[in-house]
Amino acid sequence: MTANNSRGDVAPIARRPSTAARPAAWATALALVAGSAQALEMDAGDDTALPAGTNLGVLYYQHVERDRLYANGRKVDGDNRLDSDVGILRYVHYTKLGGMTINPQFLLPFGSLRAKEDLSPLGSASGAGDLILASVFWLVENPETQTYFAITPYLYLPTGNYDHNKALNLGENRWKGTLQLGYITGLTNKLLLDLYADVTVFGENNDYGATKATLKQDALFQAQSWLRYKMTDAWDLRAGYFYTWGGETKVDGVANRDRARNTKFQVGTAWFYEPSAQVIMTYGQDLHVENGFKETSRINLRWLKVF
Repeated sequence: MTANNSRGDVAPIARRPSTAARPAAWATALALVAGSAQALEMDAGDDTALPAGTNLGVLYYQHVERDRLYANGRKVDGDNRLDSDVGILRYVHYTKLGGMTINPQFLLPFGSLRAKEDLSPLGSASGAGDLILASVFWLVENPETQTYFAITPYLYLPTGNYDHNKALNLGENRWKGTLQLGYITGLTNKLLLDLYADVTVFGENNDYGATKATLKQDALFQAQSWLRYKMTDAWDLRAGYFYTWGGETKVDGVANRDRARNTKFQVGTAWFYEPSAQVIMTYGQDLHVENGFKETSRINLRWLKVF
């Protein structure tokens, strides 16, 4: 949930940056910061329909450490680090629309970004991210077979903290929209499969960087899969795999050659420690990064309350 990209020229950073080369290296690093956080990641079970009238209050915490920077599949020399701590407040309400279950909701991210080591001159950022409005529309819901199929539009509003003079921002200063398809099915009574596919389209940021350039971005695609095994009705173990591609940026019409082609995994567990409250804990890493920061450690925590 950060702003995106700057320059795509990687020649100045083919070696460890000298003092003279560092501005170009930092610009390239900044160009790749947002790509590490733009895809919409789901938790297993998110597209399970609940009875009309149900409300959810959800709090997320995500800690991510990144210590490698890639350009066109090659690691950029230097000690390039970026850490983030992000929280998300989420409210969900389940209701019916023409006999179809829907769940209007909003998500408000907040947190901090911190550049370190060779990138420390980029500084840090903290505050609120862009407000997200969404609703799942269930086309199929069959609790008996644990089968659900849904479509979910997301709208990102440019409400977050943004300053074009700063290298790091929590807000992106542009509109975004994501359309996602989700499918859940029970392979057995205890083993469930979750599949998600989505595309994100981006509006323009006409106040990008110190020169107030125009940032444009191609559509970004993602496929996600989760397997869950129910140890009990209240406790499961889960493993996920994610593939993201596309999303090349242009600044004032100049292509940055920074398209994503990234894979990652996550493993974790979910537990309803009481009938109306659940905690989810997952750990993950990037497996391959074409452009941008590689996540060497991701810890996700989620607390959910049904009321």
